[in-house]
Amino acid sequence: MSFLKSLILAILASIFLTYVLGASFLSLFDVNVAVNGSLIEALQAMTASALVVGILVVVALAIVLSVFGSIIFAAMLILSCSVMVAIGVFWPVLLVAVVIWLISRDKQNKQYV
Repeated sequence: MSFLKSLILAILASIFLTYVLGASFLSLFDVNVAVNGSLIEALQAMTASALVVGILVVVALAIVLSVFGSIIFAAMLILSCSVMVAIGVFWPVLLVAVVIWLISRDKQNKQYV
């Protein structure tokens, strides 16, 4: 399962659980949510909170992925540059080593009984 599909399913599951469990908790603890001095329904309060939490999760995920993604990209860039420099500097030695290996390798096919 792809990462984006897993993220979307996790957000939908959290919103669904908020709807299912939210109404019972709001009625159990007798919580009233007011906006501009007027009370709003429990479903609207849960919807607003679930959407805000979903947006915050996506924003936090984007920040984390961009920071760690850029760190991983920079590390891979440094590693690949080091490998290319090593190959560029030592290519004659590597070429001689490959030629020696090709000449001196055992060319007999050993068959095991």
